Amino acid sequence: MNYSTLKKSLAVSFVALMGVTSLANAQEATGSSSSAKVFGGRGQYRSWSFGINGGVLSPFVAIGGTNDFNKMDVNLGYGISLRKQLGHAFGIEGNIFRGKVSGSSKNPVAGSPKEFETEIGYAADIRGVVNVATVDFLRRENSVNFFLTAGYGLIAYAPKVDGVDWKDNAIGDVNDRHDAKTYVKEAYIPVGAGVKFKVSERVSFNLGYTMHFIDGDNFDATYKNGASNKDKFSYGYAGLEFSLGSKSKPNLDWVNPLALMYDELKDPSLRQEVEALKARVANVEQAVEGLKKDSDGDGVSDQFDKCPGTPAGTAVDGSGCPLPKVTETPVSNVTGFETIQFEFNSSVLKTEAYPTLDKLSSVLRENGGKVAVNGYASSEGTAAYNLKLSKDRANSVKTYLVNSGVNASQVVTKGFGEANPIASNDTEEGRIQNRRVETARN
Repeated sequence: MNYSTLKKSLAVSFVALMGVTSLANAQEATGSSSSAKVFGGRGQYRSWSFGINGGVLSPFVAIGGTNDFNKMDVNLGYGISLRKQLGHAFGIEGNIFRGKVSGSSKNPVAGSPKEFETEIGYAADIRGVVNVATVDFLRRENSVNFFLTAGYGLIAYAPKVDGVDWKDNAIGDVNDRHDAKTYVKEAYIPVGAGVKFKVSERVSFNLGYTMHFIDGDNFDATYKNGASNKDKFSYGYAGLEFSLGSKSKPNLDWVNPLALMYDELKDPSLRQEVEALKARVANVEQAVEGLKKDSDGDGVSDQFDKCPGTPAGTAVDGSGCPLPKVTETPVSNVTGFETIQFEFNSSVLKTEAYPTLDKLSSVLRENGGKVAVNGYASSEGTAAYNLKLSKDRANSVKTYLVNSGVNASQVVTKGFGEANPIASNDTEEGRIQNRRVETARN
């Protein structure tokens, strides 16, 4: 096969496929649609594909390096592939191919082989395939993809050097000729790149180039200058790939998530849902504003106000009704110190209690003696909880006194819970008086 003729044929094929791809894209832009969603999962796509390929095998690779022979021959290679696409950008591919690699030396060194020809019985590998770029990025589905591949495989081959054929004579045990093998078997690493063109929903045309790095120096049966170097060869190919699975699903290999997301944002049904959601939110906001409306300004919304129209500044209960007026009489104990009051369900001292406690602290520091600090609670909640709350209130008073300089041994605390109320627990006014601490000097 003439090498220049092969290059011209591949160039013509490339131009023709670009034209076919453009036509397919034009048709797709006007009539193709997909039900795939951005976050719909892999199950909504076709993800398996089968390929066939054929091309040129060469003893040289694109990145250069040393070779035992300096002139290549053009030989045919062919193979098949099976790929599982795991995402729009990555897949796992199995490859099997066969062919022949040969070369010669223009001016061989005396005693060195003049030419070689190696039959590849088979080469099988597993590769990762990464879609790295597309020239059709804004379409919902791409039509041109560039890809990189790398993997690991096993090759079975038989070289022929200056008429000496290794086939059926590959040695296993050098001391036993009956242990001869048909092929030499070694590991290799394939590394490649390529471009694929979408011909139709089922078919794509691939152009690729793969370098194969063999874990040994037997591929051409020659050790250059007596030194052992790892052999290598390359495979430039063209092929067709067929997407497998239900035709009602798009091919995952051609999915562009960003373009798909953009497409979904333009979906009229999605816009309708967004507008409907906006309307529902507006209704909820209106309802909330209605619940917050407080016409008489008493702190209870009209929705729950049982006594609307109360005058400004009137103290009301939870239903918006005025609290009964009471005459507040300071509650004093035997020492003349006022009772310390607390908020509902709280053991935190109010600031208005500080002057009373400062006076008590001064008396204890100057005159000595002890003080009994008794905590109480109103009747809301369980008896056990109220007992604990009353102890916490007594300890709050003790902590304040100790921090002001009173010896801790001078303060004796005790909690009585909801026992010994000084007012009725049936009214809020009475419950306020019962949330207290009383002090008594001994």
